[in-house]
Amino acid sequence: MSVAIVALLFGAGVLGGIANAIAGGATLITFPAMLAAGLPPITANASNAVAVTPGHLLAAIADWRKLPPIGPQFVALAVVAIGGGAIGAVLLLLTPGQVFLVLVPALIGAATLLFAFAPLIQARLAAGREARAGSTHPLASGAFALASIYGGYFGAGLGVMMLAILSITTRHELRSVNAMKNLLSTGVAAATVAIFIGSGAVSWPETGVMLAGAVVGGFAGGRLVQVLPAAWVRAGVIAIGAVITVVYAVRYWL
Repeated sequence: MSVAIVALLFGAGVLGGIANAIAGGATLITFPAMLAAGLPPITANASNAVAVTPGHLLAAIADWRKLPPIGPQFVALAVVAIGGGAIGAVLLLLTPGQVFLVLVPALIGAATLLFAFAPLIQARLAAGREARAGSTHPLASGAFALASIYGGYFGAGLGVMMLAILSITTRHELRSVNAMKNLLSTGVAAATVAIFIGSGAVSWPETGVMLAGAVVGGFAGGRLVQVLPAAWVRAGVIAIGAVITVVYAVRYWL
């Protein structure tokens, strides 16, 4: 790797780590950096998944006290999350690289929109919990499975998807639902990473550099969250995602 590529990956890792610590959305920064470093699309996605996985685990550990009691429903969801993540990872590895390139602008664009509307989604979920208490949509289990598969395939925006589904299917307050989401997202990520590593799809030099940057960014974000408004970070991530969507759409669709 050249010095410029090392700087790109480390810098993207730092920015992604800061973003995750304050507002989320790291994949919208880190995955394009893996592509810009010259990795094939499938390898870039697999390597990015490994680099950002510690963020899921740290989020789960940070809020573990808010987890509701572990019962049959949570165990079933965990099994679905792990199985879905593994299926998504296998589907990614079976996708031809050129086909995945065509999907990249749509995936990043959809994730950017989901991230942009996440506060509105969360506010509406919180406001509507009383009315939905005790109710479970008949398609909720299938939706959770599909979200887990998507998480294994690409993953950006998975947290918002899971938060919405869990808010409908459980009776817990939103902070507990968020803690569940963090732990279940970690299950998806763990299964995904295991498949990617076992198949040899990860490019370790690039992953190591980005992971180091993400660790630095995570610690920096922990300090910056006290002074830097989350709205600013969110706006920056959305702007980056929008620009990258347009650039890749022009490159791969036109």
